[in-house]
Amino acid sequence: LSSGVCCCCAALRPRYKRLVDNIFPEDPKDGLVKADMEKLTFYAVSAPEKLDRIGAYLAERLSRDVVRHRYGYVLIAMEALDQLLMACHSQSIKPFVESFLHMVAKLLESGEPKLQVLGTNSFVKFANIEEDTPSYHRRYDFFVSRFSAMCHSCDPDPEIQTEIRIAGIRGIQGVVRKTVNDELRATIWEPQHMDKIVPSLLFNMQKIEDIDRTVGAPSSPTGGEKDENPAVLAENCFRELLGRATYGNMNNAVRPVFAHLDYHRLWDPNEFAVSCFKIIMYSIQAQYSHHVIQEILGHLDARKRDSPRVRAGIIQVLLEAVAIAAKGSIGPTVLEVFNTLLKHLRISVDFELGDRRSSAGSATFSTSSKESDERIVQNAIIQTIGFFGSNLPDYQRSEIMMFIMGKVPVFGIPSQSLDTSHLGDLGTRRIQIMLLRSLLMVTSGYKATAITNALPAPFLDPLLSPSLMEDSELRQLVLEILHNLIDRHDNRAKLRGIRIIPDVSDLKIKRDKISRQDVSFMKKHGQQLYRHIYLGCKEDDNVQKNFELLYTSLALITIELANEEVVIDLIRLAVALQDIAIINEDNLPMFNRCGVMALVAAYLNFLSQMIAVPAFCQHVSKVIETRSLEAPYFLPETIFKDKCNLPKSLEKHEKNLFFLTNKITESLGGSGYSVERLSVPYVPQVTDEDRLSRRKSIVDTVSIQVDILPGNNTEDKIDNTEEITFEALKKAIDNNGLEEQEKEKRRLVIEKFQKAPFEEIAAQCETKANLLHDRLAQILELTIRPPPSPSGTMTITAGHAHYQSVPVYEMKFPDLCVY
Repeated sequence: LSSGVCCCCAALRPRYKRLVDNIFPEDPKDGLVKADMEKLTFYAVSAPEKLDRIGAYLAERLSRDVVRHRYGYVLIAMEALDQLLMACHSQSIKPFVESFLHMVAKLLESGEPKLQVLGTNSFVKFANIEEDTPSYHRRYDFFVSRFSAMCHSCDPDPEIQTEIRIAGIRGIQGVVRKTVNDELRATIWEPQHMDKIVPSLLFNMQKIEDIDRTVGAPSSPTGGEKDENPAVLAENCFRELLGRATYGNMNNAVRPVFAHLDYHRLWDPNEFAVSCFKIIMYSIQAQYSHHVIQEILGHLDARKRDSPRVRAGIIQVLLEAVAIAAKGSIGPTVLEVFNTLLKHLRISVDFELGDRRSSAGSATFSTSSKESDERIVQNAIIQTIGFFGSNLPDYQRSEIMMFIMGKVPVFGIPSQSLDTSHLGDLGTRRIQIMLLRSLLMVTSGYKATAITNALPAPFLDPLLSPSLMEDSELRQLVLEILHNLIDRHDNRAKLRGIRIIPDVSDLKIKRDKISRQDVSFMKKHGQQLYRHIYLGCKEDDNVQKNFELLYTSLALITIELANEEVVIDLIRLAVALQDIAIINEDNLPMFNRCGVMALVAAYLNFLSQMIAVPAFCQHVSKVIETRSLEAPYFLPETIFKDKCNLPKSLEKHEKNLFFLTNKITESLGGSGYSVERLSVPYVPQVTDEDRLSRRKSIVDTVSIQVDILPGNNTEDKIDNTEEITFEALKKAIDNNGLEEQEKEKRRLVIEKFQKAPFEEIAAQCETKANLLHDRLAQILELTIRPPPSPSGTMTITAGHAHYQSVPVYEMKFPDLCVY
């Protein structure tokens, strides 16, 4: 009776349940009953409205089997679900999918690794199915959390740990593929999901990198190993995720990377950070690369108080990102990149000087190491600026050159300079050196068609400012920047090192005909270049490199910018440099005087062969030959040796050791050169900065050649006072001598105004006017005093301001003011 009742009850069960029960064999080892599975599939396709019930019943059975640890029937149930999913694509599949995802979640929640892997495989198969219409109500929050947790599996068995991690990565990949294609279902890009997905992928990439670093260089994985390697799988998933990111959600995908690198302290060393951002820059769409650069800059600002090595690591990552982005489009972030880097350069210098001040008197190892770390930060910033700038197109690079030059602290020139008021002279000098080094890297390889594009007046004026001549290293950087911009035919390498070149034609120097724009530039700015070289030779802290760069500057001007008029000016400049060494008004050391003489010899040897005037070449060669026999310390090959015997003085030397103006005039006069101006000594221009800067003013030099007012020095008054004797009275009565002197003076003045270039005449007149103005201001300051005030008057003594108060009862008021 009981068996009949059971048969009767079984016959009364719904057909879909009987079909589902029939696919399960008595022994789970036998596997899925294929014949009954085909019947179930046919039934589901024929009656799609029953799919939700089939799914619910399968989920019920699977939950029961999981609780009872009947894992064989669990495998059969999941296989059946997978086949039904692949076979049915109708609208009614959505309720069935909910049952399917519920069963997958059950498997993932279990503590059995095999069931977790089984659930992940089923979910991946489901993720690869393209649904006809998206289901916007479906959410994958649980799967994101669970798969991310599986990526961090710490199972004691290494094989099981790797298996679970791979399953977690594949699950994340399935979630990404299932969700990112639907624009209206963008929940996967929300920060709470990205904060789980991205660190999970980076964690697996990082772990394998650590193993490879300890073991050695890994061999390239084969096709089978890639599927079993969590690092390779995580990297592929990471690339796929970034490749699907759009404009609106790019930042959400990148910010968790910074959080992971900060938390695990991966900026120092930064190999993994660099590799991560290389993957990011190559995976995202090119038009979004500026978003990543902006995020790096923002993170650098946020970590500006961290240790120098951390900041250096972030800057190195920025360098790698910029190197990739510069090849494409980086949008509007060009100036922002440079502005942020220059700001951090100032911060780094500030930190370095602050550490030095705090450790004054107690030199400790930690402080010195911190200073060296700040130097690492500064070098990283300069390298980033230079690399970025050198990869920009010419029109953008010229703007960046102007932008950086505007940040250089230059006395007396209005600019958007960095705030260096609190850094002092040492800090300002460090900032100047850092910015000029950055500018040197940006100008490297820059080729302008016209020199006016490379050296516009707003750029050239601050670059040649005396404020950037106060240090030997500053002058070297300025000259190297000029070389980058003037040398348009890559001749600088051939001119390296100051020496007497036997045959210039062996150098195979490349040059073009001087263009009209270059001629105009030299007429307008040539005096500035000459003046900079002239003043650079007068510095007493010059070393061999300074002389080499000055020689190269003269040679490049000759190659790139010299016509006949410029050649004459350069010869006048060379003779004036020779006079600096001979007369020695600036009390230069003997090494510097001999170095200037060697510089003039090397340059005139080069110039004579470039213009190829035989008489001029003969005079220069004769002087050099005489020097090699009688005064070898006047030649660069001797003076710049480590041990060179220097003369005690230069006054006793014969004229045949010097380049003489009359000989040069005779040699060039027969070759068509306008040699009239050679008789006029070169006088450098005077600028307002010369009169106002801290440095020794060039006015002191020029005033020797221009008659102004007598000095206030008592010794000068004694020297200028002539003793009254009979011979003096006789000379005073003799009018013929005075008339001849007046005529000679007038002749010299007329000759100067006829032959001297306009720039020199203007410079001398400007000097006279400036000195007269200064003297008048001094007189007015001594004679005109403000009326006394009860609040006190300010007086400046020894550079310090003092206030002197006058009591009211001691003040004298006019009668009209007293009542």
